[in-house]
Amino acid sequence: AHEPLPEREGSIGPQQDRPATMKYLALALLLCLLGCTGLPENVTPVGDFRLEKYLGTWYEIARLDHSFERGLTRVTADYSLRDDGGVRVLNRGYSARDSAWKEAEGKAYFVNRSDQGYLKVSFFGPFYGSYVVLALDHEGYQYSLVSGPDKSYLWILSRRPKLDKAVLEALIAKAATAGFDTSKLIFVDQD
Repeated sequence: AHEPLPEREGSIGPQQDRPATMKYLALALLLCLLGCTGLPENVTPVGDFRLEKYLGTWYEIARLDHSFERGLTRVTADYSLRDDGGVRVLNRGYSARDSAWKEAEGKAYFVNRSDQGYLKVSFFGPFYGSYVVLALDHEGYQYSLVSGPDKSYLWILSRRPKLDKAVLEALIAKAATAGFDTSKLIFVDQD
């Protein structure tokens, strides 16, 4: 049997390094997860939120650009109940470049209370991001304005492929007031 080589003075050996490394990794992961499910500045989730009325299909009217949706048209989000009490999220869009439909399935859960439009959504295992409803048609649940964990994520959703111009302008104005760069909105082709 070989004896381990003596460590140099001041060096950190493998056994000493592992607990410290694990602590830093755990802290980094925790900070990432907390940061990803936080609320952006000046964004307040709607109250009196009724999940049963929010479920179903929504058409994406406009969004800020992100690689996971780049080039997609006819984008929809479908929300349904999961057996564990969460929400099944199915996002779907058409890629003309690939001549194919793209889908992503995820799950969402309320962050604080079930009557607040503040959820965390995951498409990648244990990693969650914020889903914050900051404007909503409380009467008919026909449109909503949704933010992610920071000001680079924004969606305008409607129950129909087209949204009334006055409603759209009001949602864009609300987003601009909250600090989103609405000049970068991409209006989604639903035809």
